[in-house]
Amino acid sequence: MPERSGPGPLTVLVTGATGTTGARVTTRLAALGHTVRAASRSGRTPHPGARAVRFDWYDEATHAAALDGADRVYLVAPVGDPDPVAVVLPFLRRARAAGVTRVVLLSSSAIEAGGPALGQIHRLLAEEGLFEEWSALRPSWFMQNFTADHPHAQSVRTDGVLTTATGTGRVPFVDADDIAAVAAHALTATPPPGHDLVITGPEALTYDEVAATLTDVTGRAVTHHAVSADELAERLTERGLPAGFARVLAALDDGIRGGAEDRVTDTVARLTGRAPRSFADYCRDAWPRSTVTDPSR
Repeated sequence: MPERSGPGPLTVLVTGATGTTGARVTTRLAALGHTVRAASRSGRTPHPGARAVRFDWYDEATHAAALDGADRVYLVAPVGDPDPVAVVLPFLRRARAAGVTRVVLLSSSAIEAGGPALGQIHRLLAEEGLFEEWSALRPSWFMQNFTADHPHAQSVRTDGVLTTATGTGRVPFVDADDIAAVAAHALTATPPPGHDLVITGPEALTYDEVAATLTDVTGRAVTHHAVSADELAERLTERGLPAGFARVLAALDDGIRGGAEDRVTDTVARLTGRAPRSFADYCRDAWPRSTVTDPSR
């Protein structure tokens, strides 16, 4: 069984605390008895045991108060910023000066250290020497993409068509709860678990297999419509996404088509002591049949 305990109760600043992983990390850490500073622009907390603090990446006046007393930081970089290092590096320098000893970055399995955006922060942690203890979490695509408000989930609810440029490429979709479990371990464990942690679910699936699982779970037909990367970028642009961002998303799908995500790691089991959740099990809990509408009615 892996070591899961740290040196005692810690004070952890969780940025993006109301987000998909941040809310779950906040809840886990609070349940473990740590002091959690739940940082978000709204100043809300997802857990009553955490202290809400207002935090805005682009308002430096909020940074010092958020860092006050923090030992460790869960770092969710500003979403959609093509050059997040410009705001993250000054923050990390403040964090070190404030006494933070460990940083855990949420990145992506699709982005290596030195790659664009989050990859630059990953490289920064590796090369700047600001913190001896740091980890970059690199989860695969979230299972939550097929629930809640994600476009894939909206498609399941309406026309039952998942449109991607992934072809027959495979993705080891991972539950955000498993990501949070790894994050909590990376923030609190002694010794720290390592620098580059690729997090996946237990199996890599094509979107055809995803559609078949959703069909079985929801009780209505869900299909996968494969298009080219150019076609997908055009579709996304028509839906209102900036053209540059649409091309980036389409390129990620094209990478999946080429096998970039076709791998399974033991990170969840190795660091948490339990197997990651399967896609079918996640869907059975997240998609009760009564929530799926039939457009023919």
